Amino acid sequence: MKPRHILLIAGAILAFPILTAGAVHAGKIENACVDSGRRGATRSVCTCIQSVANRTLTNRDQRIAASFFKDPHRAQEVRQSDRSTDESFWKRYKAFGSVASQSCG
Repeated sequence: MKPRHILLIAGAILAFPILTAGAVHAGKIENACVDSGRRGATRSVCTCIQSVANRTLTNRDQRIAASFFKDPHRAQEVRQSDRSTDESFWKRYKAFGSVASQSCG
């Protein structure tokens, strides 16, 4: 899988424990990733991306990132926004994507 695809999968991905007492509890990013239907969005890749998100993004950041799976244009809007909160988010999101690409690719 190309690093760009990992970034898109990661970008379009929120924070809860993955496994608890044998039951699977996927986070929002993992669910959005798996449900996206993108080639390469396997459960193991999406779980890895969620794990990176849990370490690098806030819950709010993860909700925003997960929304990109259903509305990829939203990512472009946030990236191009002049709002300082969007700019700060985008810097964290890019760092998350970089770590996810290195860790999960």
